Amino acid sequence: MRTTVGIIGGGPAGLLLARLLHRAGIDCVVLESRTREYVEQRQRAGMLEQGTVEALRSCDAAARLDAEGLVHQGIELRFAEERHHLDFPALTGGRTVTIYAQTEIVKDLVALQLAEGPPLLFEAEALAVEKAQSDAPVVRFLHEGREQTLTCDWIAGCDGFHGVAREAFPTATSRTYEHDYPYSWLGILADVPPSCEELIYARGERGFALHSMRSPAVSRLYLQVPNGTDPDDWSDELIWDELSARFAIDADWTLARGPITAKSVTPMRSYVHEPMRHGRLLLAGDAAHIVPPTGAKGLNLAVSDVSVLALALTDLHRTGSTQLLDRYSELCLSRVWQATRFSYDMTRMLHAQPNGDAFESRMQLARLRRITASRHAAAELAANYTGLPLPV
Repeated sequence: MRTTVGIIGGGPAGLLLARLLHRAGIDCVVLESRTREYVEQRQRAGMLEQGTVEALRSCDAAARLDAEGLVHQGIELRFAEERHHLDFPALTGGRTVTIYAQTEIVKDLVALQLAEGPPLLFEAEALAVEKAQSDAPVVRFLHEGREQTLTCDWIAGCDGFHGVAREAFPTATSRTYEHDYPYSWLGILADVPPSCEELIYARGERGFALHSMRSPAVSRLYLQVPNGTDPDDWSDELIWDELSARFAIDADWTLARGPITAKSVTPMRSYVHEPMRHGRLLLAGDAAHIVPPTGAKGLNLAVSDVSVLALALTDLHRTGSTQLLDRYSELCLSRVWQATRFSYDMTRMLHAQPNGDAFESRMQLARLRRITASRHAAAELAANYTGLPLPV
């Protein structure tokens, strides 16, 4: 097989890149190791920055998003049994965020790809990237029981943290930066309408809790738990009791309960790989960086990466210039590190420290008081949360 851009990974990053390239008249092939059913049911993020929504609209992939997405005007911070609302449009000049599950984005992009886009191969497992520094890099992959090759002009590694794309980077020129957090999230999906119209970030001595949603009928909630927690050790009643305790405020407010349909535990970590380009191989999304979910940046960073990459490849296609491609890693990493910093700060500010450090606890409260008392501090959080502009 031969194509201009070989895309490894059929998640939102790879599918959106394929859609953007297709709209620009650039041929590509997407290789996805899993089945269509698996990628369309894989539970991931659900909070979209305004720039992510605009990127999906720009390639006519937002019809259902615009019809079903829940536009949010802000978030609520809870601490010391108080509630504080941050008004994003007032703080950012009109910017908002939208709740629309990643599973639905994937369904929308898969449908478009199969209906009118370039080839999308499911159960096509990438085995290795070869000749990345040549003019014709190759992806070796397994599909329909036999090994095949895809020869490309460029390869986009959108295959996640455990994919093969990053393995093709020479050890001598690769740098990795990582931080593991001493706690995890127990996440649940519940068939119950959300108890609040917006996300609630609750900080307390019992630990952090997050109230979110996937739709007007489905709630998504999280609890800070110790690393290594088995979700089966938490009964439904215990989960609801603990969530209620952590969201408690000095006001008339009740957390609605309902049937829990899914439970999972997510470890918290930060990871950045530099550079994001090696020859004609370019990384995007989780293949290059991981952030803790507190700042809701993972999916949005992936969209930012492929938006820059699509602009660079389109510029090459139309003008013959490699100027943007030559700066791809530099441009993306500038935004990646700001999102990593924001996610780190949000995580450290809102989670109880396992060692019970009293000084750190007071510092967390001081940071929260600063945000709720200072328009400048609140505006900085809102600007980061709703999404920094693309670096191009």
